[in-house]
Amino acid sequence: MKMNAWAAVLLWVSGSLMVMGASAQTRVDFGKRQYDANCAVCHGPTGKGDGIYVDLLKRPTSDLTTMARRNGGVFPVAWAFEVIDGTAGSGHGTRDMPIWGDEFRVQAEAAVEANYSAFYVRGRILALVEYLNRLQAR
Repeated sequence: MKMNAWAAVLLWVSGSLMVMGASAQTRVDFGKRQYDANCAVCHGPTGKGDGIYVDLLKRPTSDLTTMARRNGGVFPVAWAFEVIDGTAGSGHGTRDMPIWGDEFRVQAEAAVEANYSAFYVRGRILALVEYLNRLQAR
């Protein structure tokens, strides 16, 4: 009888490990997904300012991989959030970049209950800011 209990435990543990392994393989990088959908056309797939729309823009796009270097070695989380959200008035000079906070709010109102739309918008922007932090040249 003890052997059956151990076999059941071993079977459960091995099954759990297989499920964890499968879920690790299907992990979604939400920040990268946000970047690819909203930023890469202008800032490029690696953030260096060489997106496919660069020739259509009036001003050159920023190299997003140097944000920390330009800020004394510290990634400017709050400033990046405000630029994306649209609350940083001078972040893009004449504001050539779309105000993604407004766009995300419109999408949230269509997809999420009104009480939670602010959290939805902040979550999307924070995922994007976290991804930009990972793009920084070290």
